[in-house]
Amino acid sequence: MKIQAGILALCALAATAQQKITADFHGDEIGNAPSGWTSYASGGGPPGKWMVRSMEDAPGAKQVVVQTDADATDTRFPILIKDQEEYGDLDVSIRGKAISGKVDQGIGLVFRFRDPKSYYVMRANALENNVRLYKMVNGNRLQFAAVNTKVTSGTWHTLRAVAKGDRITCYFDGKQVISASDKTYASGKVGLWTKADSVIAFDDLTVSPVQ
Repeated sequence: MKIQAGILALCALAATAQQKITADFHGDEIGNAPSGWTSYASGGGPPGKWMVRSMEDAPGAKQVVVQTDADATDTRFPILIKDQEEYGDLDVSIRGKAISGKVDQGIGLVFRFRDPKSYYVMRANALENNVRLYKMVNGNRLQFAAVNTKVTSGTWHTLRAVAKGDRITCYFDGKQVISASDKTYASGKVGLWTKADSVIAFDDLTVSPVQ
C-alpha cells in the first residue's frame, strides 16, 4: 500500500508540473521583487533589479513587474525565472513594454531554461524593429532565426512561443513571425529576459503544456 501511495504521489506531482500557469503579479507587494521568481545574471554585468510597480496602462490589473536597472553592459542579459516545474512541449506567452534604453530595448521571453547559461529566448527589440530567436549555449548567445517587424517603444506587445519537439514557432502581437527547428534543449523553466540598459515592464505570463 505504501508503494502504491508513493506512485500515486509521484503521478500527482507530474500532473501538477503539466498544469496551465498564469502569473500576473497582482498579489505581490509594490516596490518588492515578485514572489515565486528567481533573478539570475546571464552573460556579463550584474543581474537585473526586478520590482513590482503599479502601471495605469497595464493590460490587466495595474500591477506589473519591471526590470529597472539600466546598467549598459552590452553582453548583460538579466533574467527572471518562474519557480515552477519544467515544461517540455509548451505554449508560453508574455506581455511586455519597452520603457527606455539607449543601448537596447529588448523584451524577452525565456523557455526551456536549464540554467543561466542554457536556455532559449524569443526577443523583440524596439530600437532595432526586429524579433529574434536565440539559444544560450555555455553562456554564448547564438541567433538561429529572425524577422524584421515594427516594435514600438512605450506600447504593450505580446510575445508567444510554441515549442513542440524540435520545432519552435514564435508569434508577435498575434502574428506568426518565426518557425525554426533546434534540438539543443528539450525541457526547462520559463521566464523573462532583458538586455543591457533595457528598462522593460512585463505582465500576464501564461504557460501550458502542448500535447
